[in-house]
Amino acid sequence: SWEEIAGPRLAGRSRPEKIQWPRRLHEDDPFEPAVLVIACEGMAALHLQHEAGEIINRVNSFLGFSAIGRIKIVQKPVLSGKARPKPAPRPLNDAEKAKLSRTVGKIEDDGLRASLERLGATILGQKRP
Repeated sequence: SWEEIAGPRLAGRSRPEKIQWPRRLHEDDPFEPAVLVIACEGMAALHLQHEAGEIINRVNSFLGFSAIGRIKIVQKPVLSGKARPKPAPRPLNDAEKAKLSRTVGKIEDDGLRASLERLGATILGQKRP
């Protein structure tokens, strides 16, 4: 939900990395808000720093409590999920195709059988021969 929280302008050039919670020595220690570490590129860091208070408020309202007290910005390249190429599975050999067909062949529903066959081909294609 980062695009909802940060807005489309910042979400494309930044991403939340992690939430660093302060160390508590005892269970009775009072609650302290965490630090949200955000990776971003170039000028997005300046925009993010300028809007840090608003981002903290949006994250806290998304989480439902005052979890975040401050933001730490880390400048590094950010690839959005859309920009990452998905690795293509390798083609199956004849023995793998035959085994897969035998495995899903008894399924009566054509749509389900086709879906399971695609899933099986993807899984087998990711393994080394």
